[in-house]
Amino acid sequence: MMSLLNMFFMIYFILTKSVFFLEWEIISFNGVSIVMSILLDWMSLLFMMFVFLISSVVIYYSKSYMSSELNLSRFIILVLLFVISMMFLIISPNIISILLGWDGLGLVSYLLVIYYQNYKSYNAGMLTALSNRIGDVMILMVISWMMNFGSWNYIFYLEFMKNDYEMKMVSLLIVLAAMTKSAQIPFSSWLPAAMSAPTPVSALVHSSTLVTAGVYLLIRFNLLLENTFMLKILLLLSGLTMFMAGISANYEFDLKKIIALSTLSQLGLMMSILSMGLPELAFFHLLTHAMFKALLFMCAGIIIHMMNDTQDIRFMGGLSSYIPMTFLCFSISNMALCGIPFLAGFYSKDLILDLVSFSNLNLIIFMLYYISTGLTMFYSVRLLMYLMLGDFNLISVYCLYEEDYTMLKGMFLLLVMSIISGSALSWMIFSFPHMMYLPLNLKLMVIYVSVLGGIMGYLVSNMDIYSLNKFLMVYNLSNFLSLMWFMPSLSTYGISYFFLNFSQNLLKNIDMGWSEVYSGWGLVEILKKYSKFYMFYQTNSLSIYLFSFIMWLIIMVMMYLLY
Repeated sequence: MMSLLNMFFMIYFILTKSVFFLEWEIISFNGVSIVMSILLDWMSLLFMMFVFLISSVVIYYSKSYMSSELNLSRFIILVLLFVISMMFLIISPNIISILLGWDGLGLVSYLLVIYYQNYKSYNAGMLTALSNRIGDVMILMVISWMMNFGSWNYIFYLEFMKNDYEMKMVSLLIVLAAMTKSAQIPFSSWLPAAMSAPTPVSALVHSSTLVTAGVYLLIRFNLLLENTFMLKILLLLSGLTMFMAGISANYEFDLKKIIALSTLSQLGLMMSILSMGLPELAFFHLLTHAMFKALLFMCAGIIIHMMNDTQDIRFMGGLSSYIPMTFLCFSISNMALCGIPFLAGFYSKDLILDLVSFSNLNLIIFMLYYISTGLTMFYSVRLLMYLMLGDFNLISVYCLYEEDYTMLKGMFLLLVMSIISGSALSWMIFSFPHMMYLPLNLKLMVIYVSVLGGIMGYLVSNMDIYSLNKFLMVYNLSNFLSLMWFMPSLSTYGISYFFLNFSQNLLKNIDMGWSEVYSGWGLVEILKKYSKFYMFYQTNSLSIYLFSFIMWLIIMVMMYLLY
């Protein structure tokens, strides 16, 4: 209902070109007023519509997926908190309320990642929370820099203060914050680790909430960032992120991790097109991507359930015979991800690649875009071959069961949206059509790289990748590529190792060592020694008392004689 309401409002706002800026004074006392600002325009309403739609489908899906869970109500409440935090972020023209949503997303994502409560989940949760804390600190620093302007409503200052030194600092911090939340290099390692969360959460996080928060923030701050040096660096980093995630996905065998790396690749695409100064196009791709990515995760959830919680794609195969409806949803969402014509992903990806061909960028960025598009096709075909075609590889076939219709109902809504949302949004967002003239080879470049990627995916899924590596003598190279260019070791474990090791030594030598000797434990030992002496003294025979009395008398006499 909320999604439908937002849709009607959004259509009205687009047609009338309206923007509503609401200020609600919560409390006013002695000249101090706390005001909540709300910005409603076509962009925030459209994004809210998508978030409400996906979250409602995910919660409906969870009813069946998490049915064996004892604390189901707690899980639903956490998901709702997640959605509320995202709403704060979407409708805020004020950096303080953005921080509330931003921090809320970080906290609730931590709680959801550690939901299954094992060591792997705890480690992944800490990695997610601490990576996102960097972004939170950046937003706090933005708040302190914006104290120079007398108000935290950043929307008023973006355009006419853009050459101000304070605003340049704000733009730098905002880009860094967005990079942590949207997992760009060098903060990429938390995104695949966050797969420890339940699958419905992954569907929500990777489509429309947590990871898209950084992209959305940059879209809002785009006026400030135009033609800055920081955006050029972001363009390079996001292009490399897109490329790195595409390669790593081809070496991965964990089903959810492949889809997570695919999200990372698409985030790189959104960030890079945003860096080129096309925020509406980035927003368009963000929305179309949300639909098919949520559907892809839901299909993965059904498959993992059926396979006795196995996530390794090498154990799967031939599933299309057993779960035809899930296979349908999975194939269409996969094709939409690849940008197959007239599905949702095609409208945004084709437009992005056309505009990249038009732009006056260097060859590196151009090649990164097109190779990454080919790699998307590569891992999508490989995934389809491993999962749905070929032979069934698990030990027993009896684990397979009929598809759950509660899950499928929600998925069919997303299936329809994965087909129609691209064309519908392109009509709504871009009010008039553009004619694009490109040389034939450049226009067909997308088809060339996609077909090449598809053929590679088919060949790799039909051969033993390990014997191929051995034959090519590139084991170290494949290790480098499959481990996200050693990103976890460099940006996470490598940095944290020194501090953790140092703190362990401190604990061993100071807390459990000298400070124990000089405080708690040492004091107790001394008191114990003296109490033993006094106990021996008090529980012994009369001769000790007489002896001590005579000693006391001798001391008294000596003192008397001395003075």
